[in-house]
Amino acid sequence: MSAPSRQEAAGVPLRRILALALLLAGVVLFFRLGWQRQLDLSALQASRVQLQAWRQAAPLPMAAGFVLVYVLVTGLSLPGATVLTLAGGAIFGLLQGTVLVSLGSTLGATAACLLARTLLREPVRRRFGHRLAPIEAGFRRDGAAYLLSLRLVPVVPFFLVNLLMGLTPMPLLPFAFVSQLGMLPATLVYVNAGTQLGQLTSVNGILSPALLGSLALLGLLPWIVKLLLGRWRLWRLYRPWSRPRHFDRNLIVIGAGAAGLVTAYIAATVRSKVTLIERDRMGGDCLNTGCVPSKALISSARLAARLRHADRYGLAPQEPLVDLHRVLERVREKVAAVAPHDSVERYTALGVDVRLGQARLLSPWQVAITAADGTETLLTARAIVLATGAAPVIPALPGIDTLRVLTSETLWDALAEHPSPRPSLVVLGGGPVGCELAQALAQLGLPVTLLQRNERLLPREDPEVGALVRDVLERDGVRVHTGCRVERVGPGSAGGVQVHVEVGGAALCFTADELLCAVGRQARLEGHGLETLGIPTGDTIVTNPHLQTLYPNIYAAGDAAGPWQFTHTAAHQAWYAAVNGLFAPVRFAVDGRVIPRTTFTDPEVARVGLSEAEAIEQEVAFEVTRFALAELDRAIVESAETGFVKVLTVPGKDRILGVTIVAEQAGELLAEFVLAMKCNLGLGKVMGAIHAYPTLAEANKYAAGNWKKAHAPQRTLALLERFHTWRRGG
Repeated sequence: MSAPSRQEAAGVPLRRILALALLLAGVVLFFRLGWQRQLDLSALQASRVQLQAWRQAAPLPMAAGFVLVYVLVTGLSLPGATVLTLAGGAIFGLLQGTVLVSLGSTLGATAACLLARTLLREPVRRRFGHRLAPIEAGFRRDGAAYLLSLRLVPVVPFFLVNLLMGLTPMPLLPFAFVSQLGMLPATLVYVNAGTQLGQLTSVNGILSPALLGSLALLGLLPWIVKLLLGRWRLWRLYRPWSRPRHFDRNLIVIGAGAAGLVTAYIAATVRSKVTLIERDRMGGDCLNTGCVPSKALISSARLAARLRHADRYGLAPQEPLVDLHRVLERVREKVAAVAPHDSVERYTALGVDVRLGQARLLSPWQVAITAADGTETLLTARAIVLATGAAPVIPALPGIDTLRVLTSETLWDALAEHPSPRPSLVVLGGGPVGCELAQALAQLGLPVTLLQRNERLLPREDPEVGALVRDVLERDGVRVHTGCRVERVGPGSAGGVQVHVEVGGAALCFTADELLCAVGRQARLEGHGLETLGIPTGDTIVTNPHLQTLYPNIYAAGDAAGPWQFTHTAAHQAWYAAVNGLFAPVRFAVDGRVIPRTTFTDPEVARVGLSEAEAIEQEVAFEVTRFALAELDRAIVESAETGFVKVLTVPGKDRILGVTIVAEQAGELLAEFVLAMKCNLGLGKVMGAIHAYPTLAEANKYAAGNWKKAHAPQRTLALLERFHTWRRGG
């Protein structure tokens, strides 16, 4: 059902009420005093002598009054600023008129910008906040240059520039300074024309095509200066390095995970010469230790859970006979079945030069490859892509060095070699990886305890999602403890591990055979020569929106670049890295507006766009529409009633801001909403599409139907009711 957002319930801020009152009062005063009749060319010419006489009699009050009127007119975006500028020249002459007009126009423009910011920016941000973020980032970076260009070209109405700049984050002081500087050339032209007021027949004749062209060229000056400064910075950046005259490759890709593989694939497809370097195993973490093995494990675990709860399907429940080693053997088989897709042989056949070894940057164009036997090869390329991936984080806990700590990378071999058929585990971390593995291992019959530092599981999702996931994990036998602070870890008295935690002021100790850390991942930054070139890094390699690092010909993609850590976003970024690297200076900024994510618990959690909590945090106005899986025919017959579809939309409109789905196959159900958001299709289009019956995908249609029902035109329906009553003869 639909409900108003928290933002809609909030009252209008007092400053907006005062600003609106000021605006209305100024407009009323302007027209009540009849100034609109005085601010045209003929009226100015008729009163020129009288105005000059007033100026001679009282120069200071006349100058102050002129500036005040100018500020009022421009600050309220009223018509007449052009005539006032001419009046400045006619009354005060070229020098003094220019000073007064420049002062009045700057103060008025700043006032107009402040009014627009007070009245319009907050509502605009609430409605379009997530879309404005990249625009605001651009204005923080290049706002002065944009504003100066607009001011220097008088073809763009100044009042419109004032209003638009009020929607940006540009501070008022730089706005005022740049505005005064940018408006000065046109001010001089108009004030000078005002000194010849008697000969003027039309305002339109002041700016000749030649003069307009000159001012337009002047408007390009900031960008020419910026271009020259950029070239100078690049020259200084690359000066310490010797640029090769010829390159061995068009592109070198370091890392053969999802980002590296897709980058190399695209480069080979467009017939460039590309080398792909991998120091470990082709396919990276996703194939070998992440997505593929974990989903193979989860599929076995879900079947075991279905057997354990077979009474939900009218069958006799039974405890499954789980042989963990056979399950892990199946996992290895599935990895081996997928491996040819990412193999050296396949990519060599595609035209990629694949090298196995450690890659290290020697210069912005040169890479050293050290093979397993110690031999070193040097290659050069016009562009380089760093797709070095990420590794699990092991927290710096007291006693952690005394234990063998498992991660999502080492779990598989450790469990396969474990002497116990059902080793117990303590899992640190209640994010997606921790929840997925904890539930799957518990469904396979392993004793699992999950410890989460946050007060809820999946803290990036809405609270109701975390609560539901906790319920299903506990249903499958996982002992869940949230709000835990790990004090120390160490070996157990009889082997295994001990984890000492503090929960709500109470000290607890958990013992298990193994400790599994799933507290996050960090980019692999060491050993690739980043420090040699001084490439900035933090949690990830620092890049711009085009994925360029400090050196514009060196790019980063995937987990190494962030901000997402998904295989599909790594592949998404790979397209930009490949195209930008191969076809520079043509560049494309990464489109990160519609990013889906799925947590493969049972049921799954899938989301795209904003969650409800994120919308509140970002002050984006929204409505919520829900549909419970318990109402869906296919979910009922499948005994899969747990879950819901929740859609956030713009208030009063069907435009989708975000979707959260908790359901079996939620990741599959989400795809329809991902496409709808990507193509700007609203819930009306989703509801209008025919969905096969009975399918889980109908949940999307019914969620859209709930939105439509909540926004039904009640007056029209009342009229229709009366019409049908009349048709019945009533």
